[in-house]
Amino acid sequence: MAPQKPSERPSATSHAKGRIRLIDAVRGFSVVSMVLFHLCYDLYFLSGVDIPWFVPPFRDIWRASISWTFLFVAGISCSLSRSNLRRSGRYLALAAAIFVATTVAAVDTPINFGIIFCMGASTLLYALLERMGATPRGELAALVLFVLFLACQGVPHGHVGLLGLDLELPRAPYETGLLSWLGFMGPHFSSGDYYPLIPYALCYLSGAAFARSDTGRKALEAARDCGCRPLEVVGRHPLAIYVAHQPIILLLVILLFG
Repeated sequence: MAPQKPSERPSATSHAKGRIRLIDAVRGFSVVSMVLFHLCYDLYFLSGVDIPWFVPPFRDIWRASISWTFLFVAGISCSLSRSNLRRSGRYLALAAAIFVATTVAAVDTPINFGIIFCMGASTLLYALLERMGATPRGELAALVLFVLFLACQGVPHGHVGLLGLDLELPRAPYETGLLSWLGFMGPHFSSGDYYPLIPYALCYLSGAAFARSDTGRKALEAARDCGCRPLEVVGRHPLAIYVAHQPIILLLVILLFG
């Protein structure tokens, strides 16, 4: 992960070319998938509707396909942005508002350090790396970061490992109860949507590194005019849909199923 040279940072001309349609379409597809997932979640867990196939491992794979795609694509987008500090502030403010709203509503477990928090904290981390000229770039960095992301999936549960090889982590960081945001889940911590920096920032940074690789630049240029208009429209407004869809779904589920 060599330091980034000033000449390799995105220029004004790269922004002038406009949006990358396929990125918007992929993001839009994930948004649609998220809405359907939360519909199934509310029906299954809150209304007791029998959905035989909405169980592990399918449910976990579906959830991962949504969040991993969001984070990887967000990493790509942040590497092309000139306002990551402002973007991180918006994400973190929204994450705080979601925590307050879900705590007050008390319909399910409040969302504490959820995916919006993760995107905000990861964007802030990337912005700080930008200031130091140390953002990850290149195919090798992207691959290493993604492998580390996979290996650290068990960090919130006290272990790291890959391909059946597990290493137990010291208990001290978990027992403090102060590092749940980082990935060391405290003994009394709970959340309806939990995406700590470890491991999920690694997926985000992998996307950013891929966008700064030769392969990534060629792929993004090819993807500029390739997309699906309806999904692109959805993909341009992910935060608004994220905020609005769950209350609407919940209201419909309550009205229809009690």
